[in-house]
Amino acid sequence: MKASAFVYPWDVVGDPDAARRIADLGVQQVTLASAYHSTRALTPRHPRHRVVTARHAAVLYPPDPERWADRPLRPYRQSWVEGADPYGEAARALADAGLEVHSWVVLAHNSRLGDEHPRTSVRNAYGDHYPWAPCVARPEVRSYVVDLAAEAAVRPGTLGTELESCGWYGVAHLHAHDKIGGVPLGGAAQYLMSLCFCDSCHAGYASLGADPEELRRAVLRALRPVWAGEAGQGGGDRAAEWAEVEKLLGGDHAATFAAWRDRVAAELQRDAVAAVREAAGGPFQVLLHADPAPHRLGANAGVDPAGILRHADGVVLPCTGSDAARTDVLTPFAPHRTERTTLAANFTVVAGMGGSPATLEADATHAAGLGADEIRLYHAGLASDADLAAVRTALERLP
Repeated sequence: MKASAFVYPWDVVGDPDAARRIADLGVQQVTLASAYHSTRALTPRHPRHRVVTARHAAVLYPPDPERWADRPLRPYRQSWVEGADPYGEAARALADAGLEVHSWVVLAHNSRLGDEHPRTSVRNAYGDHYPWAPCVARPEVRSYVVDLAAEAAVRPGTLGTELESCGWYGVAHLHAHDKIGGVPLGGAAQYLMSLCFCDSCHAGYASLGADPEELRRAVLRALRPVWAGEAGQGGGDRAAEWAEVEKLLGGDHAATFAAWRDRVAAELQRDAVAAVREAAGGPFQVLLHADPAPHRLGANAGVDPAGILRHADGVVLPCTGSDAARTDVLTPFAPHRTERTTLAANFTVVAGMGGSPATLEADATHAAGLGADEIRLYHAGLASDADLAAVRTALERLP
């Protein structure tokens, strides 16, 4: 079973032993970040630092000045890793260690972009902007995301890509000193709080024959019982979440939102994949980090399983957790796979971040029985030595 480990360039640049250490885990591939959001990351084995602070979303390679000339939305350059092209430097070291290198591209998740261009962000029913969440219905955002996908995916020495956040982002967001947990938001409430009412989305709702202001008032009414603590949470079950949305909004309003948002996401995903293929100009694997429920938001963007497998080579799916959770996320794709399809089960293997490296062998075996043919390991740079030792043992035992 092919395995790939997620890696940041700063895990490798400046550490002459990093590439060999990753290869010795038993993985065949690395998924290396080329465009990433802001983060603070531990580097427990690096000889020169222990914490890297990426202050804003940025690309980890030199962007093409001609591509982005005179465009208000453009990728930001990084300054926290030495060198003009840390992605390229890391990719060469990893390839020299015998590893296939695939790029890891975060698309519609960029807080600095939203701070500097607030009109581009998702605007909820109350009028609040989410700077971290570009509204993918906006033409300028869509153009930026598609071009970023093409440029950041197809880097020298790279054999494929994984596109993260290729769809709608919403209210859920890891944030410094977060204080929004006072009223727990289940999946339905998160969806309602993520519905966008910018001018582009207003026009989209109207194009479907709906009254955008009535839709906004319906969302406000639907959220009243949430703030009062009276609404159900919908659990973690995707069908239950959507049933709760329909209950709170009404079936007709829910269908209108779904029609607009599903179309926008599907068109963005199709265009991003096509742009990457055109830029590659030859064999190049394109996978999306995805969720089989179209209403889901975030890093694993909601997709239509049948639709996405007509365009992409496959998906990377969140599989950390119970057997039931893996079944829920993997089985919707099985009827639609083709000869080229890859279903990659993504496991968190950092115990301190809720992962379970000790059960990786059993979890991966279960995922394989559900149709997964590859696994992803999040994250080789963040994991402790003990976590990596458990990963190494599990990979030795997997067929």
